[in-house]
Amino acid sequence: MCRHLAYLGPEEPLGRLLVEPPHSLYRQSWAPRRQRYGTVNADGFGVGWYADGDPVPARYRRAGPIWADLSFADLARVVRSSALLAAVRDATVAGADGEAAAAPFAAGAWLFSHNGAVKGWPGSMAPLVSGVPPEDLLSMEARNDSAFVWTLVLARLRGGDEMGQALADTVVEVAEAAPGSRLNLLMTDGESIAATAWGDTLWYLTRPDGGTVVASEPYDDDPHWQEVPDRTLLAASGTDVLLTPLKDPSDTLVPAPPKEPRT
Repeated sequence: MCRHLAYLGPEEPLGRLLVEPPHSLYRQSWAPRRQRYGTVNADGFGVGWYADGDPVPARYRRAGPIWADLSFADLARVVRSSALLAAVRDATVAGADGEAAAAPFAAGAWLFSHNGAVKGWPGSMAPLVSGVPPEDLLSMEARNDSAFVWTLVLARLRGGDEMGQALADTVVEVAEAAPGSRLNLLMTDGESIAATAWGDTLWYLTRPDGGTVVASEPYDDDPHWQEVPDRTLLAASGTDVLLTPLKDPSDTLVPAPPKEPRT
């Protein structure tokens, strides 16, 4: 399990969002307040951010805990951005991928993170492999469930889907193949945010200064934080936030009993 956060709004230092708040993502690496699975997010971390005039984000990722990286403390203090996505990681299973397994994953202008776990990984995903272009599979950054989910999302994005549609369709597809999976997905292209709440917590905050934060849990006690209902797609642009229910493939309709013939 992991914790993640995306931000769009006025330019500010990364640390003001990720380190300084009393319950920041930095603190959530060892003391999350609302995490339902796992306890410590010390198996890696990463942040991706956008600079003015460049649509392709920069990334800084490491395999160890965020609190042990003094270089990140300096970077977060001085680097400023108006859009970012960051995550701290609690690995579902042990692996040797190191920082390659840490979100955010990236392609072009997109940044992506997965908070959750695919049930029955990797065997449960075998039926979905045939729908992924071979070059995408061979280009996976890591051999974990999050990287594979990103590969599924990316195939849809490259096929022309908008971010929200790509996330929603991927969540439903993975949930159908692996019931019980936790699929809180989060992504941004530097101009908008899309996310899903599916099995764990998701919150958002629209700030008076025009900023919007979408996160696994609130980083402070501001009363304006809003919780996103489970099985929901979130789409945010500026301070406009749209919530759309997602259909759970495990929900089956029970047919109504046949009517008794009239006599």
